[in-house]
Amino acid sequence: MASLPVNPGHEGFVRKSYLLAQRPRGQSQPMPHAEPESAIERDQRIGLQRIRDFLKVRTSYDVLPLSFRLIIFDTALLVKKSLTILIQNGIVSAPLWDSKTSSFAGLLTTSDYLNLIQYYWQNPEAVSRIDQFKLNSLRDIERAIGVQPLETVSIHPQKPLYEACRRMLESRARRMPLVDIDDETKRAMVVSVVTQYRILKFVAVNVSETQLLRKPLKHLKLGTYKNLETAKMETPVFEVIHQLVNSAISSVPILNSDGVVTNVFEAVDVITLIKDTNYDNLNLNVGEALQRRQEDFPGIYTCYIDDRLDTVFDTIRKSRVHRLVVVDEDNRLIGLLTLSDILEYILLEGEGDDSKRE
Repeated sequence: MASLPVNPGHEGFVRKSYLLAQRPRGQSQPMPHAEPESAIERDQRIGLQRIRDFLKVRTSYDVLPLSFRLIIFDTALLVKKSLTILIQNGIVSAPLWDSKTSSFAGLLTTSDYLNLIQYYWQNPEAVSRIDQFKLNSLRDIERAIGVQPLETVSIHPQKPLYEACRRMLESRARRMPLVDIDDETKRAMVVSVVTQYRILKFVAVNVSETQLLRKPLKHLKLGTYKNLETAKMETPVFEVIHQLVNSAISSVPILNSDGVVTNVFEAVDVITLIKDTNYDNLNLNVGEALQRRQEDFPGIYTCYIDDRLDTVFDTIRKSRVHRLVVVDEDNRLIGLLTLSDILEYILLEGEGDDSKRE
C-alpha cells in the first residue's frame, strides 16, 4: 500500500427427468461432500460478520464528530453563489432545503456542477444565462442532458448504520443527509451528512476484526478492472468532464504513454477551475488544470492486486482515502478500488450463506 508522489505538472483495474424419479424406500442419495472451510476463509467470514454486527448496533449519530459545521442551501439560491460558499468553506456538498414547502430537497454535490458544465457544452447559446440558474433548476438540467439523477435519499440519524449503508448502495449515493423531526414543529430538519468515507473510517477505527480480512484483492474480485476510463496530461478538461458525467464516476486515472499512473483527475478538481465562474479554464488540459490544485492536496493512494483487505482498512484508518488505484510493480494501471466497492463487499459478500454456517 503506498501513496503515489504527485507532481501535477510532470508525467512521472436442468436436472434430467430421471434424477427426479422416485427412489425405493430405504435408499437415499448421498449428500455431496462440502469442501472444508480453510482458516483464512473462516477468518474472513468472521471478520465480515463482526463488521455487520457493529453496523447494526451503531447509529449515524455515532459517526458524527463532537463538533461540526453544517451548511444548508435554499433551493432558490443562485448556483454561482452556492459554488462560492462551498469553496470558501472547503466543502464539496451541502443539503438542499425548499423554503416554500419547508422540506428537505436533496443534496448538492460536485456532480451537479459537472452536469451544469455539460449543459453549457451542449447549449453554448445558454452561457449568458448560466449565472442566473438557481439550485431548483438543477433537476431540469439533468433531464436536458439525459443523465440519470441520483435518488434523493435521507435517513433518520438514530437508524442503524447498517440501514444507512444499504440505502447508500441501493441509491448509488456516496453521501447521505441525516434528517430528524423537530419535536415542537413536527417538521423535518437536516442534522448532518454521513459519507461512505466517514462510515468506513469509523469501522476501521472501532472494529478490530478488520484484521481478519486477510484475503487479497485478486481473490475477492473487488474493484473495477475492465473498461476503465483514463486520460493523459494532454487531454482537454472538457473531455474528462464528459467521461465523468457519462460514466457516472468521480475520478479518472491519468496515464503516460506507457500506461503508468501519474495522477488522478477528480470531480472536485473542476470546482477549483470554475470557482470564479471562469469557464474559460475548462479549455485547459489536464496537466495545466492539476497545477491549480491546492497545496494541501494529499496525493493519490495506490495498492497492489495482492494487497489484503485488512491493509486497505489500515490505510483508511490512517489517511483520508476516497479511492485506491490498483497498479503493478511498475505503477502501470490495473484497476480502481472505490469506497463503494468496499462498502458493498462488507455488507453483501456471502450474506445469503451466513445462515448455513454454524
